[in-house]
Amino acid sequence: MRELIRKLDSQKELDREELVYMLSHRNDNPEDREYLFQLARERAIENYGHQIYLRGLIEFTNYCKNDCYYCGIRAGNNKAERYRLTEDQVMDCCDAGYGFGFRTFVLQGGEDPWYTDDRICHMVARIRDKYPDCAITLSIGEKERTSYQKFFDAGADRYLLRHETADPCHYRKLHPEALSIEHRKKCLRDLKDIGYQIGAGFMVGSPYQTYENLADDFLYLKELQPHMIGIGPFIHHSDTPFRDMADGTLEMTLFCLGMLRLMFPKVLLPATTALGTIDPLGREKGVQAGANVVMPSLSPKGVRGKYLLYDGKICTGEEAAECHHCMEMRMERIGYKTVSARGDYKGWSRGAAGACDER
Repeated sequence: MRELIRKLDSQKELDREELVYMLSHRNDNPEDREYLFQLARERAIENYGHQIYLRGLIEFTNYCKNDCYYCGIRAGNNKAERYRLTEDQVMDCCDAGYGFGFRTFVLQGGEDPWYTDDRICHMVARIRDKYPDCAITLSIGEKERTSYQKFFDAGADRYLLRHETADPCHYRKLHPEALSIEHRKKCLRDLKDIGYQIGAGFMVGSPYQTYENLADDFLYLKELQPHMIGIGPFIHHSDTPFRDMADGTLEMTLFCLGMLRLMFPKVLLPATTALGTIDPLGREKGVQAGANVVMPSLSPKGVRGKYLLYDGKICTGEEAAECHHCMEMRMERIGYKTVSARGDYKGWSRGAAGACDER
């Protein structure tokens, strides 16, 4: 195991069999796990210091046309209490976040047909005009390249689109027939070609997932070379077909975070809310495994409990100010500092389409 960890750290590519071995033998020796995490922390600190970048998350719609089997806001969930924020409400969230020191706003929502390209562009342009020093991230699912180009031209800098699983057979078990991994991969390639900082990622412990599936996720990410990688444990939602499926685990998610940090030393790697949901110190443990981004919510308190992709989501009853202060204190307790900075991928520039290579 140590030899494979060192090989990963030296930027030598592991083949599928080696990745499967690491994942399946991850608990053989606790000292090996700690060695992985130690190296992962060192690589994160080498590139970004003890700085943890804040992303202000604004969940502006929980309407979605898709019916993904794992998702609490799937179209088929008639129990979901639907909402859409107005553009003015989104601007109020940005105003509050800017006052707290946030310099990245993440506009996240389901694939809501009401939000046409023109509506998204108008909202992005309004944020860009008021906050020219901030990064604008979109996370609104699969679109055509022409739409992505319009959003970029309006002022969006980043786009998050988790691929969820790189294996077509596994993808089919998680999604309805209308969705395909081939189209999702095309979206990610289009986004990168346009010039976005792109984020991909996968669920850890999703239903029917094998070690081979996870190994394929790592290999796909190595091919894609994203600027951001978002992973988190699968957590079931009681109003989905996967309500009785076992959840993913903290320990597997942390191990994958450590592996990703060694494979992609400069990548922007979040410690997700889902980590904090399955363990009270999950986000802190994520940072100690190599993560360097956290995403506190700026959404209005009145809608936070309605944007539930999974059961038990934390921080749904807090005001934005409470959420921000809590995150600052949590990071300080483990020796890190949240910073008021855009937190761009090192070496990225808006004019350099597709630029990103850690190989």
